[in-house]
Amino acid sequence: MKKFIILAIVLFSMVNAVFAAKIPGNVQSFIKKSFPSADIRFDGVIILPDGTLYLPLYPSSMKNPEKTEVKITYPNNIPFSQKPDVVIFNNDFSLLKVVTNSNDTKTVKHFDKLPPEIKGSILPQDMLVPKNLILPENMKGIVGNLDIKLEPEQEIKVQAAPIEYVKSEVDMTPTKTANWVSNIPQLKDKTLYFATCYSKNIQVVKGEARKPSYALAEKSIPIDIKLTPDNKFLLLTSYNSTLVDIVSLADDRIIKHIDLTTQGGEIIIDSSNNIAYVSSPAASYIYIISLKDMTLTKKIKVNGMCSKITLSNEYLIYTDKLSNRIWSLELDNEYTLKDLGSYPNISKLVYYDGKIYLASRTKNRIAIIDYDDAKLVSEFPTVRKPIDMMVFNKNIFIVGAEDNIVQVIDTSTNEPCANINLGSNGFSTGIFKIPNSSLAIISDTKSGKYSVIDMNKKQLIRTNRLDIPVNNLVIGKNVRKI
Repeated sequence: MKKFIILAIVLFSMVNAVFAAKIPGNVQSFIKKSFPSADIRFDGVIILPDGTLYLPLYPSSMKNPEKTEVKITYPNNIPFSQKPDVVIFNNDFSLLKVVTNSNDTKTVKHFDKLPPEIKGSILPQDMLVPKNLILPENMKGIVGNLDIKLEPEQEIKVQAAPIEYVKSEVDMTPTKTANWVSNIPQLKDKTLYFATCYSKNIQVVKGEARKPSYALAEKSIPIDIKLTPDNKFLLLTSYNSTLVDIVSLADDRIIKHIDLTTQGGEIIIDSSNNIAYVSSPAASYIYIISLKDMTLTKKIKVNGMCSKITLSNEYLIYTDKLSNRIWSLELDNEYTLKDLGSYPNISKLVYYDGKIYLASRTKNRIAIIDYDDAKLVSEFPTVRKPIDMMVFNKNIFIVGAEDNIVQVIDTSTNEPCANINLGSNGFSTGIFKIPNSSLAIISDTKSGKYSVIDMNKKQLIRTNRLDIPVNNLVIGKNVRKI
Protein backbone atom coordinates (compact mmCIF):
# COMPACT_ATOMS: atom_id res chain seq x y z
CA MET A 1 0.00 0.00 0.00
CA LYS A 2 2.85 2.34 0.86
CA LYS A 3 4.55 1.64 -2.50
CA PHE A 4 1.27 2.33 -4.31
CA ILE A 5 0.88 5.71 -2.58
CA ILE A 6 4.48 6.66 -3.45
CA LEU A 7 3.94 5.64 -7.10
CA ALA A 8 0.72 7.65 -7.27
CA ILE A 9 2.50 10.71 -5.89
CA VAL A 10 5.27 10.35 -8.50
CA LEU A 11 2.78 9.98 -11.37
CA PHE A 12 0.76 12.94 -10.12
CA SER A 13 3.91 15.06 -9.99
CA MET A 14 4.80 14.13 -13.57
CA VAL A 15 1.32 15.00 -14.87
CA ASN A 16 1.34 18.23 -12.89
CA ALA A 17 4.70 19.16 -14.43
CA VAL A 18 3.21 18.80 -17.90
CA PHE A 19 0.26 21.09 -17.21
CA ALA A 20 1.71 23.48 -14.63
CA ALA A 21 2.56 26.93 -16.01
CA LYS A 22 6.06 27.93 -14.95
CA ILE A 23 7.13 31.24 -16.40
CA PRO A 24 10.90 31.23 -16.94
CA GLY A 25 12.75 32.89 -14.08
CA ASN A 26 14.47 35.41 -16.32
CA VAL A 27 11.08 36.50 -17.72
CA GLN A 28 9.67 36.79 -14.20
CA SER A 29 12.61 39.01 -13.26
CA PHE A 30 12.02 41.18 -16.30
CA ILE A 31 8.32 41.62 -15.37
CA LYS A 32 9.14 42.41 -11.73
CA LYS A 33 11.70 45.02 -12.81
CA SER A 34 8.95 47.11 -14.47
CA PHE A 35 6.15 46.15 -12.05
CA PRO A 36 7.60 45.02 -8.69
CA SER A 37 4.17 44.28 -7.21
CA ALA A 38 2.88 42.35 -10.25
CA ASP A 39 1.11 39.11 -9.33
CA ILE A 40 2.40 36.15 -11.33
CA ARG A 41 -0.39 33.69 -10.68
CA PHE A 42 0.11 29.95 -10.26
CA ASP A 43 -1.39 29.30 -13.71
CA GLY A 44 0.97 31.75 -15.41
CA VAL A 45 -1.46 34.67 -15.81
CA ILE A 46 0.19 38.01 -14.95
CA ILE A 47 -1.88 40.60 -13.08
CA LEU A 48 -0.39 44.10 -12.94
CA PRO A 49 -1.13 46.46 -10.02
CA ASP A 50 -3.83 48.31 -12.00
CA GLY A 51 -5.60 45.02 -12.85
CA THR A 52 -4.19 44.62 -16.38
CA LEU A 53 -4.05 40.94 -17.36
CA TYR A 54 -1.41 39.30 -19.54
CA LEU A 55 -1.77 35.75 -20.85
CA PRO A 56 1.50 33.80 -21.24
CA LEU A 57 2.33 31.95 -24.46
CA TYR A 58 4.83 29.12 -24.38
CA PRO A 59 6.82 28.45 -27.58
CA SER A 60 7.23 24.91 -28.86
CA SER A 61 10.96 25.32 -28.34
CA MET A 62 12.26 27.83 -25.80
CA LYS A 63 15.46 29.64 -26.78
CA ASN A 64 18.13 30.33 -24.19
CA PRO A 65 19.74 33.72 -24.85
CA GLU A 66 22.44 35.05 -22.52
CA LYS A 67 20.26 38.01 -21.59
CA THR A 68 16.48 38.13 -21.71
CA GLU A 69 15.20 41.12 -23.65
CA VAL A 70 12.10 42.23 -25.51
CA LYS A 71 12.44 41.33 -29.20
CA ILE A 72 9.31 43.10 -30.43
CA THR A 73 6.14 44.68 -29.11
CA TYR A 74 2.80 45.56 -30.69
CA PRO A 75 2.45 48.50 -31.13
CA ASN A 76 6.12 48.57 -32.07
CA ASN A 77 8.78 50.15 -29.84
CA ILE A 78 6.46 50.50 -26.82
CA PRO A 79 8.34 49.66 -23.59
CA PHE A 80 6.81 47.01 -21.33
CA SER A 81 6.29 49.67 -18.64
CA GLN A 82 3.66 51.24 -20.92
CA LYS A 83 1.77 47.93 -21.22
CA PRO A 84 1.80 47.16 -24.98
CA ASP A 85 -0.79 44.77 -26.44
CA VAL A 86 1.78 42.07 -27.20
CA VAL A 87 5.27 41.44 -25.85
CA ILE A 88 7.57 38.91 -27.54
CA PHE A 89 10.84 38.12 -25.77
CA ASN A 90 14.06 37.02 -27.46
CA ASN A 91 13.53 33.48 -26.10
CA ASP A 92 10.21 33.44 -28.08
CA PHE A 93 8.12 33.53 -24.89
CA SER A 94 5.20 35.94 -25.40
CA LEU A 95 2.61 37.89 -23.42
CA LEU A 96 -0.87 38.85 -24.71
CA LYS A 97 -2.70 41.71 -22.99
CA VAL A 98 -6.38 41.09 -22.27
CA VAL A 99 -8.67 43.99 -23.21
CA THR A 100 -12.34 44.42 -22.32
CA ASN A 101 -14.85 45.38 -25.01
CA SER A 102 -17.88 47.60 -24.53
CA ASN A 103 -20.12 44.51 -24.19
CA ASP A 104 -17.96 43.14 -21.33
CA THR A 105 -16.40 40.45 -23.49
CA LYS A 106 -12.62 40.12 -23.29
CA THR A 107 -10.16 39.55 -26.11
CA VAL A 108 -6.56 40.18 -27.23
CA LYS A 109 -5.00 41.99 -30.16
CA HIS A 110 -6.30 40.80 -33.54
CA PHE A 111 -3.70 40.05 -36.19
CA ASP A 112 -4.47 39.66 -39.89
CA LYS A 113 -1.26 37.63 -40.04
CA LEU A 114 -0.04 36.06 -36.82
CA PRO A 115 3.63 36.61 -35.94
CA PRO A 116 5.46 33.25 -36.16
CA GLU A 117 6.33 33.37 -32.45
CA ILE A 118 2.61 33.47 -31.57
CA LYS A 119 1.55 31.06 -34.29
CA GLY A 120 3.87 28.37 -32.92
CA SER A 121 3.01 28.84 -29.23
CA ILE A 122 0.33 27.62 -26.82
CA LEU A 123 -1.44 28.90 -23.72
CA PRO A 124 -0.77 27.05 -20.41
CA GLN A 125 -3.18 24.15 -20.33
CA ASP A 126 -3.97 24.59 -16.62
CA MET A 127 -4.81 28.28 -17.06
CA LEU A 128 -7.94 29.64 -15.42
CA VAL A 129 -9.64 31.21 -18.43
CA PRO A 130 -10.78 34.82 -17.79
CA LYS A 131 -14.56 35.15 -17.83
CA ASN A 132 -16.05 36.08 -21.23
CA LEU A 133 -12.73 35.65 -23.05
CA ILE A 134 -13.14 35.31 -26.81
CA LEU A 135 -10.09 34.88 -29.05
CA PRO A 136 -9.82 35.63 -32.78
CA GLU A 137 -10.52 32.60 -34.96
CA ASN A 138 -6.98 32.59 -36.40
CA MET A 139 -5.60 32.05 -32.88
CA LYS A 140 -7.27 28.67 -32.42
CA GLY A 141 -3.84 27.01 -32.62
CA ILE A 142 -2.78 28.54 -29.28
CA VAL A 143 -5.87 27.34 -27.39
CA GLY A 144 -5.07 23.63 -27.10
CA ASN A 145 -7.63 21.92 -24.84
CA LEU A 146 -8.77 25.05 -23.05
CA ASP A 147 -12.46 25.95 -23.18
CA ILE A 148 -12.18 29.30 -24.99
CA LYS A 149 -14.68 30.65 -27.48
CA LEU A 150 -13.40 31.71 -30.89
CA GLU A 151 -14.70 34.77 -32.67
CA PRO A 152 -15.61 34.17 -36.34
CA GLU A 153 -14.12 36.49 -38.93
CA GLN A 154 -16.10 39.68 -39.36
CA GLU A 155 -18.47 39.98 -42.28
CA ILE A 156 -16.73 41.76 -45.14
CA LYS A 157 -19.91 42.77 -46.94
CA VAL A 158 -20.06 46.55 -47.37
CA GLN A 159 -22.22 48.97 -49.30
CA ALA A 160 -21.09 49.41 -52.89
CA ALA A 161 -19.76 52.95 -53.20
CA PRO A 162 -19.69 54.83 -56.52
CA ILE A 163 -16.37 54.37 -58.31
CA GLU A 164 -14.97 57.41 -60.07
CA TYR A 165 -12.98 56.77 -63.21
CA VAL A 166 -12.46 58.34 -66.62
CA LYS A 167 -15.27 57.09 -68.85
CA SER A 168 -15.03 56.95 -72.60
CA GLU A 169 -17.89 57.50 -74.98
CA VAL A 170 -19.21 54.06 -75.84
CA ASP A 171 -20.68 53.32 -79.22
CA MET A 172 -23.58 50.94 -78.54
CA THR A 173 -24.58 50.67 -82.20
CA PRO A 174 -24.91 47.04 -83.33
CA THR A 175 -22.21 45.87 -85.71
CA LYS A 176 -22.82 43.77 -88.79
CA THR A 177 -21.56 40.68 -86.97
CA ALA A 178 -23.96 41.11 -84.06
CA ASN A 179 -27.05 39.00 -83.42
CA TRP A 180 -28.69 41.01 -80.62
CA VAL A 181 -30.86 39.51 -77.89
CA SER A 182 -32.97 41.38 -75.32
CA ASN A 183 -31.42 39.63 -72.33
CA ILE A 184 -29.13 36.76 -71.33
CA PRO A 185 -31.12 33.94 -69.67
CA GLN A 186 -27.82 32.22 -68.77
CA LEU A 187 -27.06 35.13 -66.38
CA LYS A 188 -30.44 35.09 -64.62
CA ASP A 189 -29.29 32.77 -61.81
CA LYS A 190 -25.70 34.05 -61.73
CA THR A 191 -23.73 36.41 -59.51
CA LEU A 192 -20.81 38.32 -61.02
CA TYR A 193 -17.83 39.26 -58.84
CA PHE A 194 -15.87 42.14 -60.36
CA ALA A 195 -12.37 43.32 -59.44
CA THR A 196 -11.25 46.76 -60.55
CA CYS A 197 -8.02 48.74 -60.27
CA TYR A 198 -10.06 51.71 -58.95
CA SER A 199 -11.09 50.01 -55.68
CA LYS A 200 -9.83 47.44 -53.20
CA ASN A 201 -13.30 45.94 -52.92
CA ILE A 202 -14.85 43.12 -54.93
CA GLN A 203 -18.07 44.42 -56.50
CA VAL A 204 -21.01 41.97 -56.42
CA VAL A 205 -23.48 42.24 -59.31
CA LYS A 206 -26.64 40.15 -59.56
CA GLY A 207 -27.42 38.86 -63.04
CA GLU A 208 -27.50 41.64 -65.62
CA ALA A 209 -27.87 44.47 -63.11
CA ARG A 210 -26.02 47.67 -63.91
CA LYS A 211 -25.16 48.58 -60.31
CA PRO A 212 -23.43 46.35 -57.75
CA SER A 213 -25.72 45.10 -54.96
CA TYR A 214 -22.87 45.39 -52.45
CA ALA A 215 -19.12 44.88 -52.22
CA LEU A 216 -16.73 42.57 -50.39
CA ALA A 217 -14.21 44.67 -48.50
CA GLU A 218 -10.53 43.88 -49.08
CA LYS A 219 -7.51 45.57 -47.50
CA SER A 220 -5.54 45.77 -50.72
CA ILE A 221 -6.22 45.77 -54.46
CA PRO A 222 -6.72 42.16 -55.61
CA ILE A 223 -4.21 40.54 -57.94
CA ASP A 224 -6.38 37.56 -58.81
CA ILE A 225 -9.74 36.12 -57.85
CA LYS A 226 -11.06 32.62 -58.51
CA LEU A 227 -14.14 30.55 -57.62
CA THR A 228 -13.90 27.03 -56.18
CA PRO A 229 -15.52 24.20 -58.19
CA ASP A 230 -18.28 23.80 -55.60
CA ASN A 231 -19.30 27.46 -56.06
CA LYS A 232 -18.94 28.09 -52.30
CA PHE A 233 -15.73 30.05 -51.89
CA LEU A 234 -13.63 32.75 -53.51
CA LEU A 235 -9.84 32.63 -53.39
CA LEU A 236 -8.09 36.00 -53.55
CA THR A 237 -4.51 37.21 -53.71
CA SER A 238 -3.75 40.88 -53.12
CA TYR A 239 -0.89 43.31 -53.52
CA ASN A 240 1.44 43.75 -50.52
CA SER A 241 0.12 40.58 -48.90
CA THR A 242 1.43 37.05 -48.51
CA LEU A 243 -2.06 35.78 -47.72
CA VAL A 244 -4.59 33.93 -49.83
CA ASP A 245 -8.01 35.01 -48.51
CA ILE A 246 -10.76 32.37 -48.48
CA VAL A 247 -14.15 34.09 -48.71
CA SER A 248 -17.32 32.16 -47.87
CA LEU A 249 -20.04 33.25 -50.28
CA ALA A 250 -22.80 31.90 -48.02
CA ASP A 251 -22.15 34.54 -45.37
CA ASP A 252 -19.68 36.95 -47.03
CA ARG A 253 -16.90 36.35 -44.54
CA ILE A 254 -13.21 35.66 -44.80
CA ILE A 255 -13.15 32.27 -43.11
CA LYS A 256 -9.43 31.65 -43.45
CA HIS A 257 -6.10 33.19 -44.43
CA ILE A 258 -3.53 30.88 -46.01
CA ASP A 259 -0.09 32.36 -45.48
CA LEU A 260 2.24 31.64 -48.42
CA THR A 261 5.06 33.58 -46.65
CA THR A 262 5.80 35.22 -50.03
CA GLN A 263 3.74 37.58 -52.19
CA GLY A 264 1.05 35.68 -54.05
CA GLY A 265 0.11 36.13 -57.69
CA GLU A 266 -2.10 34.28 -60.16
CA ILE A 267 -4.52 31.54 -59.09
CA ILE A 268 -5.27 28.53 -61.29
CA ILE A 269 -8.06 26.13 -60.28
CA ASP A 270 -7.69 22.41 -61.09
CA SER A 271 -11.31 21.22 -60.83
CA SER A 272 -10.45 17.59 -61.59
CA ASN A 273 -8.13 17.28 -58.61
CA ASN A 274 -9.85 19.90 -56.42
CA ILE A 275 -6.68 21.91 -55.90
CA ALA A 276 -5.48 25.43 -56.63
CA TYR A 277 -2.10 26.52 -57.93
CA VAL A 278 -0.93 29.94 -56.70
CA SER A 279 2.10 31.61 -58.21
CA SER A 280 4.64 33.76 -56.38
CA PRO A 281 6.61 35.46 -59.17
CA ALA A 282 9.06 37.40 -57.01
CA ALA A 283 10.02 34.29 -55.01
CA SER A 284 9.87 31.87 -58.00
CA TYR A 285 7.46 29.49 -56.27
CA ILE A 286 4.22 27.78 -57.20
CA TYR A 287 2.10 26.74 -54.22
CA ILE A 288 -0.51 23.99 -54.17
CA ILE A 289 -3.61 24.44 -51.99
CA SER A 290 -6.04 21.62 -51.25
CA LEU A 291 -9.57 22.94 -51.81
CA LYS A 292 -10.99 20.08 -49.77
CA ASP A 293 -9.72 21.45 -46.46
CA MET A 294 -8.15 24.76 -47.58
CA THR A 295 -4.63 23.86 -46.56
CA LEU A 296 -1.27 24.55 -48.15
CA THR A 297 0.10 21.17 -49.25
CA LYS A 298 3.16 21.83 -51.39
CA LYS A 299 5.65 24.51 -52.42
CA ILE A 300 7.44 24.03 -55.75
CA LYS A 301 10.56 25.98 -56.71
CA VAL A 302 10.50 27.05 -60.37
CA ASN A 303 12.68 29.06 -62.75
CA GLY A 304 12.09 32.78 -63.18
CA MET A 305 9.20 35.06 -62.28
CA CYS A 306 6.29 32.77 -63.14
CA SER A 307 3.35 34.53 -64.80
CA LYS A 308 0.69 34.03 -67.52
CA ILE A 309 0.05 30.52 -66.21
CA THR A 310 -2.09 28.01 -68.08
CA LEU A 311 -3.08 24.50 -67.00
CA SER A 312 -3.60 21.33 -69.00
CA ASN A 313 -4.14 17.83 -67.66
CA GLU A 314 -0.42 17.16 -67.56
CA TYR A 315 1.32 20.51 -67.62
CA LEU A 316 1.40 23.84 -65.84
CA ILE A 317 2.91 26.17 -68.43
CA TYR A 318 4.10 29.69 -67.63
CA THR A 319 6.40 32.44 -68.82
CA ASP A 320 9.21 34.17 -66.95
CA LYS A 321 8.13 37.79 -67.20
CA LEU A 322 11.71 39.04 -66.99
CA SER A 323 13.21 36.91 -69.75
CA ASN A 324 10.03 35.91 -71.70
CA ARG A 325 11.26 32.33 -71.43
CA ILE A 326 8.51 29.70 -71.54
CA TRP A 327 8.59 26.85 -69.04
CA SER A 328 6.43 23.81 -68.45
CA LEU A 329 6.06 22.21 -65.04
CA GLU A 330 5.29 18.58 -65.88
CA LEU A 331 2.81 17.50 -63.21
CA ASP A 332 3.04 13.76 -63.91
CA ASN A 333 6.83 13.81 -64.06
CA GLU A 334 7.79 14.78 -60.51
CA TYR A 335 7.34 18.48 -61.35
CA THR A 336 10.18 18.45 -63.86
CA LEU A 337 10.74 21.78 -65.65
CA LYS A 338 10.92 21.80 -69.46
CA ASP A 339 12.38 24.74 -71.40
CA LEU A 340 10.18 25.66 -74.37
CA GLY A 341 12.13 28.64 -75.71
CA SER A 342 11.16 32.30 -75.64
CA TYR A 343 8.85 34.79 -77.36
CA PRO A 344 8.73 38.60 -76.96
CA ASN A 345 6.27 40.33 -74.63
CA ILE A 346 3.94 37.40 -73.96
CA SER A 347 0.54 38.61 -72.76
CA LYS A 348 -1.20 35.21 -72.72
CA LEU A 349 -0.60 31.58 -73.53
CA VAL A 350 -2.90 28.57 -73.86
CA TYR A 351 -2.33 24.87 -74.49
CA TYR A 352 -4.42 22.77 -76.85
CA ASP A 353 -3.90 19.44 -78.61
CA GLY A 354 -0.14 19.23 -78.06
CA LYS A 355 0.52 22.84 -79.03
CA ILE A 356 1.14 26.08 -77.14
CA TYR A 357 -0.43 29.26 -78.51
CA LEU A 358 1.43 32.44 -77.52
CA ALA A 359 0.20 36.02 -77.90
CA SER A 360 2.68 38.91 -78.11
CA ARG A 361 1.06 42.13 -76.92
CA THR A 362 3.57 44.49 -78.49
CA LYS A 363 4.24 42.54 -81.71
CA ASN A 364 0.52 41.82 -82.31
CA ARG A 365 1.34 38.29 -83.34
CA ILE A 366 0.44 34.71 -82.45
CA ALA A 367 3.08 31.99 -82.32
CA ILE A 368 2.31 28.26 -82.17
CA ILE A 369 4.87 25.90 -80.60
CA ASP A 370 4.81 22.11 -80.71
CA TYR A 371 5.10 20.93 -77.12
CA ASP A 372 7.10 17.74 -77.71
CA ASP A 373 9.98 19.21 -79.70
CA ALA A 374 9.53 22.89 -78.70
CA LYS A 375 9.71 23.94 -82.36
CA LEU A 376 7.78 26.76 -84.00
CA VAL A 377 4.79 25.46 -85.98
CA SER A 378 3.39 28.73 -87.26
CA GLU A 379 3.33 32.48 -86.66
CA PHE A 380 0.93 35.13 -87.96
CA PRO A 381 -0.39 38.65 -87.20
CA THR A 382 -3.43 39.05 -84.97
CA VAL A 383 -5.60 41.78 -83.43
CA ARG A 384 -3.83 44.76 -81.86
CA LYS A 385 -2.78 44.37 -78.22
CA PRO A 386 -3.92 40.75 -77.72
CA ILE A 387 -4.66 40.62 -74.00
CA ASP A 388 -6.40 37.31 -73.35
CA MET A 389 -7.22 33.97 -75.02
CA MET A 390 -9.66 31.12 -74.43
CA VAL A 391 -10.01 27.66 -75.98
CA PHE A 392 -13.57 26.59 -76.77
CA ASN A 393 -14.87 23.89 -79.11
CA LYS A 394 -11.58 23.52 -81.06
CA ASN A 395 -11.34 27.29 -81.56
CA ILE A 396 -9.19 29.87 -79.84
CA PHE A 397 -10.77 33.24 -79.05
CA ILE A 398 -8.23 36.11 -78.87
CA VAL A 399 -9.26 39.40 -77.25
CA GLY A 400 -7.69 42.47 -78.85
CA ALA A 401 -7.72 45.30 -76.33
CA GLU A 402 -6.94 48.22 -78.62
CA ASP A 403 -9.57 47.63 -81.31
CA ASN A 404 -11.99 45.68 -79.10
CA ILE A 405 -12.12 42.79 -81.52
CA VAL A 406 -12.23 39.11 -80.66
CA GLN A 407 -10.41 37.07 -83.30
CA VAL A 408 -11.25 33.38 -83.70
CA ILE A 409 -8.53 30.86 -84.65
CA ASP A 410 -9.52 27.47 -86.10
CA THR A 411 -7.09 25.00 -84.50
CA SER A 412 -7.56 22.49 -87.32
CA THR A 413 -5.92 24.95 -89.76
CA ASN A 414 -4.27 27.31 -87.23
CA GLU A 415 -5.64 30.25 -89.20
CA PRO A 416 -8.09 33.05 -88.34
CA CYS A 417 -11.66 32.15 -89.28
CA ALA A 418 -13.70 35.07 -87.84
CA ASN A 419 -13.51 38.49 -86.20
CA ILE A 420 -16.14 39.55 -83.63
CA ASN A 421 -16.38 43.33 -83.46
CA LEU A 422 -17.40 44.44 -79.95
CA GLY A 423 -18.48 47.86 -81.25
CA SER A 424 -16.98 50.17 -78.62
CA ASN A 425 -13.95 52.36 -78.04
CA GLY A 426 -13.20 50.96 -74.61
CA PHE A 427 -10.24 48.82 -73.60
CA SER A 428 -10.98 45.12 -73.23
CA THR A 429 -9.30 43.23 -70.38
CA GLY A 430 -10.33 39.58 -70.54
CA ILE A 431 -12.65 36.81 -71.65
CA PHE A 432 -14.66 34.78 -69.12
CA LYS A 433 -16.90 31.83 -69.93
CA ILE A 434 -20.42 31.76 -68.50
CA PRO A 435 -20.71 28.33 -66.85
CA ASN A 436 -22.68 25.61 -68.65
CA SER A 437 -23.09 27.64 -71.83
CA SER A 438 -21.38 28.61 -75.07
CA LEU A 439 -21.40 32.27 -74.00
CA ALA A 440 -18.50 34.38 -72.77
CA ILE A 441 -18.21 37.85 -71.24
CA ILE A 442 -15.59 40.32 -72.50
CA SER A 443 -14.71 42.75 -69.72
CA ASP A 444 -13.62 46.37 -70.17
CA THR A 445 -11.53 48.59 -67.91
CA LYS A 446 -12.22 51.86 -69.75
CA SER A 447 -15.91 51.87 -70.65
CA GLY A 448 -18.91 51.27 -68.43
CA LYS A 449 -19.99 48.08 -70.14
CA TYR A 450 -19.25 44.45 -70.87
CA SER A 451 -19.90 42.41 -74.02
CA VAL A 452 -21.44 38.96 -74.31
CA ILE A 453 -20.47 36.77 -77.27
CA ASP A 454 -21.81 33.42 -78.44
CA MET A 455 -18.72 31.32 -79.11
CA ASN A 456 -20.65 28.71 -81.10
CA LYS A 457 -22.10 31.31 -83.46
CA LYS A 458 -18.97 33.52 -83.24
CA GLN A 459 -21.17 36.58 -82.76
CA LEU A 460 -21.70 39.46 -80.38
CA ILE A 461 -25.19 39.05 -78.90
CA ARG A 462 -25.44 41.74 -76.23
CA THR A 463 -23.63 44.70 -74.64
CA ASN A 464 -24.61 45.46 -71.05
CA ARG A 465 -23.98 48.76 -69.33
CA LEU A 466 -22.14 48.64 -66.01
CA ASP A 467 -21.37 51.34 -63.46
CA ILE A 468 -17.86 50.02 -62.82
CA PRO A 469 -14.81 49.26 -64.98
CA VAL A 470 -13.60 45.67 -64.84
CA ASN A 471 -10.10 44.20 -64.60
CA ASN A 472 -11.05 40.70 -63.51
CA LEU A 473 -14.27 38.74 -63.19
CA VAL A 474 -15.68 35.59 -61.65
CA ILE A 475 -19.09 34.20 -62.64
CA GLY A 476 -20.85 31.92 -60.18
CA LYS A 477 -24.30 30.58 -59.40
CA ASN A 478 -26.39 32.50 -56.89
CA VAL A 479 -25.52 31.30 -53.40
CA ARG A 480 -28.12 30.92 -50.69
CA LYS A 481 -27.15 33.15 -47.78
CA ILE A 482 -27.06 31.95 -44.19
